[in-house]
Amino acid sequence: MNTLLVLTNLPDIETANALAEKIVEKRLAACANILSPCHSIYRWKGVVESVDEVPLLIKTTEACYPALEKAICEGHPYETPEIIAVPITRGLPGYLAWVMAETQAENWLSP
Repeated sequence: MNTLLVLTNLPDIETANALAEKIVEKRLAACANILSPCHSIYRWKGVVESVDEVPLLIKTTEACYPALEKAICEGHPYETPEIIAVPITRGLPGYLAWVMAETQAENWLSP
């Protein structure tokens, strides 16, 4: 099973915290890091936007990704949220094993 780093940005710390807690509680992610706010500039529907956002870094597995993506979309206030998954090709073996253990399908219904 391959591990992933999933990135998304949220409009504020409260929304980021709520989403992070939801996905970790559901075991769709082993860990979610809420970073300090950043300033984003992007084009949306023909208009250049300039907003503060809160980045969320999520550690998960490929097996969890479809359900994680659905949970992010359901808990995200943006019409089209940024969701980017990057494969983790190397890492501390014990840490990567922990990510896999915390996101195993048989644990999804466990508290």
